[in-house]
Amino acid sequence: MSAQNQGAPGAIRALFGMVALSAVAGVLATVMVTPAIALTGIAASNTIGIFDSLPEYIEINELPERNALYAQNTANPEDGYTRIASVFAQNREEVAFDQLNDFVKNATLAGEDRRFYEHNGVDVQSVVRAAVGNVVSGGIESGASTLTMQLVKNICIQEALKTEDLDREAALAGVADCQVSSLERKLNEAKLAINLEKEFTKDEILLGYLNIAGFGGNTYGIQAAAQEYFSVNAVDLTLPQAASLIAIVQQPGARSLKAPDNFEANQARRDVILGNMLAYDMITQDEYDAAIAIPVDENFVLPQPPRNGCIAANDYARFFCDYVVRNVANFGSLGPDAETRLSAWKTGGIDVYTTLNMSLQQVAYDAVLRYAPAGETRLQLGAVAVSVEPGTGRILTMTQNKLFDNSETPPGTEYTAVNFNTDRAYGGSSGFQPGSTYKMFTLIEWLNQGRGLREIVDASTFEYPFSAFTNTCSDIGVDVFEFGNDEGAGSSMDALQATRRSVNSAFVSMATQLDLCEIRNRAADLGVHRADGNELTTVPSSVLGVDEVAPLSMAAAYAGIANNGQYCEPIMVDRFVSREGEELPGQAPVCNQGLDPEVAAAAASAMSTTMVDGGTATLSNPFDGTPIIGKTGTTDRSRHTWVITSTTEFATAVWVGNIVGDARIRQYQNPEGFWGGELRHRIMREILGAANAQYGGAAFPEPPARLIRGSGIELPNLIGQSPSQARAILEGLGLRYGEGGTIDSGQPQGTVAATSPSPGAVVGRGLIVRVQLSNGNLGTVPDVTSAGFDEAQARAALQGAGFGNIATACVPINGGPDPAREGIVESQNPAAGTSTNRSTLVTIGVASQSCGSGGGGGGGDNGGGGGGSPAPSPSPGDGG
Repeated sequence: MSAQNQGAPGAIRALFGMVALSAVAGVLATVMVTPAIALTGIAASNTIGIFDSLPEYIEINELPERNALYAQNTANPEDGYTRIASVFAQNREEVAFDQLNDFVKNATLAGEDRRFYEHNGVDVQSVVRAAVGNVVSGGIESGASTLTMQLVKNICIQEALKTEDLDREAALAGVADCQVSSLERKLNEAKLAINLEKEFTKDEILLGYLNIAGFGGNTYGIQAAAQEYFSVNAVDLTLPQAASLIAIVQQPGARSLKAPDNFEANQARRDVILGNMLAYDMITQDEYDAAIAIPVDENFVLPQPPRNGCIAANDYARFFCDYVVRNVANFGSLGPDAETRLSAWKTGGIDVYTTLNMSLQQVAYDAVLRYAPAGETRLQLGAVAVSVEPGTGRILTMTQNKLFDNSETPPGTEYTAVNFNTDRAYGGSSGFQPGSTYKMFTLIEWLNQGRGLREIVDASTFEYPFSAFTNTCSDIGVDVFEFGNDEGAGSSMDALQATRRSVNSAFVSMATQLDLCEIRNRAADLGVHRADGNELTTVPSSVLGVDEVAPLSMAAAYAGIANNGQYCEPIMVDRFVSREGEELPGQAPVCNQGLDPEVAAAAASAMSTTMVDGGTATLSNPFDGTPIIGKTGTTDRSRHTWVITSTTEFATAVWVGNIVGDARIRQYQNPEGFWGGELRHRIMREILGAANAQYGGAAFPEPPARLIRGSGIELPNLIGQSPSQARAILEGLGLRYGEGGTIDSGQPQGTVAATSPSPGAVVGRGLIVRVQLSNGNLGTVPDVTSAGFDEAQARAALQGAGFGNIATACVPINGGPDPAREGIVESQNPAAGTSTNRSTLVTIGVASQSCGSGGGGGGGDNGGGGGGSPAPSPSPGDGG
C-alpha cells in the first residue's frame, strides 16, 4: 500500500504533530490507566519509559482469503476448467475502497470512531473520557480504542492464528494475549497505531479494518459478511444492512446474524449506530426513519451460507477436495517446509488446478451411486472407483458411494467423512483386503525369477505346512496354511491359465517356489502399502491378498504394470496460481522403474487374458477395441469384491464390499436386481467406456520368449518305465510322483503308460506329476482285409493279437456269382491300426452270394433289399 502523500509544509507540521502527539498520548495513557497503576504498584513515572520501549511498527500483511479448486472438464485442458470448491480458514474476500459504499464507511465511523479522520491514531478526547471513567470505576473498563488501534489488535490476532494448524493451543493463547485488558497491551496498541498512521493513508487504514474485522464465526471482512448475511456484495448494502453488519464487530459472538437468538442484541446496537449517523449528519431524517423501522428478523436477514470447504464443494468432487486439502503440507510450490505451506494455504487466495477429469468423475460417480446406493440399509455397503494416469500418477477420478459430510453430526448413514479411496493418514479408512488382485505380485516375482507363463504348476494341493515356504524377511513360524479355490479343485495348469482363471491353489504353489519376502517387495516396488501405515505382511496367506490396502494404491500399482513397469506416485495438482497471479508448478510426477520392462510386458500379457474369452474380468470389458489388462479379486465369503483394470492411458480400481461387517456381497441384490458379484463389473464397464473414448489406448508390448517358456524343468518321457524308476527320475529332478491310476495301454502291464503333464512340458519345481500305469489291455487291431483272409484266417489273426471278442457280418455279392470273393473278409471295424482295449468287439465282414433271408439286402443294384449293413453273427462262445 502507498504511504500518505503530503507537501513539505504539511509533512513538517505532521512530523511535529506526531512527535507531540506521541508524548501527549503517553502521558494521557498514563492518566487513563492510573487506577490500574496504583493497584499494581507501578510508578506513574515509569509509564513513559514503558511506552518508549515498545515496538514502533506493525505491517498490514496479507489477510486470509479463499482458496479455489478447479477440475479439468475433459482429458484436454483446452476444454477448460470447472470450479469445484472454495476452501478457506477464514471466509474473506478483500475488496478495494471503491467497492465500499458510503453507508458502510459512515456506519463504521459512527459506530467505532467518529473522529477517525481528525486524530493521528490515538483519540485524545476519547482517552480523557475513558480515563475519567476508569478513575471512577477503579479499573481499565474503557480503552478508547480508535479504528487504527482496533486494526492493530486485529492484525495481532491474525498473526497469532497463522500457527493454528501446527499448534492450536499456542495460537489460541496468542489470540488471548492480543485482547487481554492490560496496561502494556493498551500502550502497545497506541504506539503501533500512531506509527501505522505514518505509513498508510486514512482510507487505507479504514479499508484495512473493514477487510480484517471479524463478523462472527469464520466470516471476516465486510464483503464476506455482506454475502453471507444478506446475499449481496458490500457495495450494494442498504443503510440498515450496513449498520447491522457494523453492529457485529464489537461483540461477534453475541451480535452476529448467524443465530436468531442474536437478532435482538444486533438490532439494539444497529439502532445506536443509525442514531449516531443521524446525529453526525451522515444520513437524513427520512433515511433514518426508514432504516430504524426495519426490524432485525428472519425477513431482514437473507443468508447465503458460504460455500466453504469440501462439505460445500461440487457434489461430484467432495471426497477428492478433502484429499487435496489434506495434502497441502506436501505441496512444494507453496513453501520449503510443511509449516510454510500450511501458512500460505491459510493466507489463501490460491487457485489450485487439479488433475481431476470432471466429465469422467461424473460418469464414475453416477455409476457407483447407481449400482451401490448410498442409502442401502441391509448391509453397510461400500463402493469405490478411483483412476490414475499411467506415466504421471495424475488422479483422474475419485468417487465412492457415500456422501461427504465432515460435520460432527452427519444427517444419516448415507453420509461419511471417511474417504474409502485413500490411506487413513489422508482421511481414509484402514483399507480393504484386495483378494486375488494381489496375486499379480506373485506372478511378477515368478517372472522376475525367470520363470515362464507356460510353466505348469500344481493346482491340486490345498494344504501346505509353513515349512514349504521361504521367507527371508522374518521367521515364518510353524503352522499349516489351508485354503480353497473359488471354483473347486484343480489339477495342474500353467501360470497363464492360473491368471486367467484366478486359481488360488496354482498361485500358492507358485509362491512355495519363491520368497514371500520378495513377493512383498514387488508389491512395494509398485507403491502398494497398507492403508493403516503398518508393514505389508509376508505370511503364506498374504499371497491371496489379506493385507488391507487403499484402492488408490492398487490403481497406481496396476498403472505401473501398464506403463512398462514404471510406477508413479499418485498426484493431484497440475499447477497453482498465487494470490498475486503468479503461475506456480504443481506436483511433478515422481516415478521409478518398479519392474523390468520385460517382466511388465509378460505380466500384462497374462492379465489381458482375464478380460476376454470368459476370463474372470470379461464382464468389465466394454469391447470397444481398446487393449485392456486387468484382474479380479474376491475375499473369503465374498466380503470384498474388486476389479482393477488398465489401458496404457487409464488405470482404475473398483471395490464393492463391506465397510464393516461380513455380509456376502455375492448374495446381495441391489434395488435394480443386479447381484453383488457383478456390481464391480457394471461400474467398471461404464467408466472404461467413457475413459477409452477420451484417452484411447495403445497395444501392450509382446512378452519375450524367455518369459513365456521360462526356466522350469522339461518333463522327460517316462513311458515304459516301472513305477519305481519313474519316481526316482522325478524326485531327482525336484518333482513329485503322483499316482494317476491305470489306463488302457499297449505298454506292458504295470509300466508307465502316460503322465500329466505330458512329456516335454516345462514345469515348475515341486510339481506333482500324475503317473498313469498300463493295464496291458491296449492293443493294435491287425489288418485282416488286405491279405485275402477267409473268416477262419481273420479270426486267427485277431485272436493272435489278443482280440477275442469277434463278430461276423455278411457282405452281399451283387451282380451275380463271384467265386473269387466268396468267403473272403472284405471289411473290419475297428479299422486296421486302431489302438483300443483288447476286449473291444471287432466285426469282420465276409463276402457271400447269399446273405440269408432279410439279412443282407441283396435285392439288386438299386438296393431294394432289406438294408445296407451286413448283419453280424456272434462269435463262437458268445452265447448266442
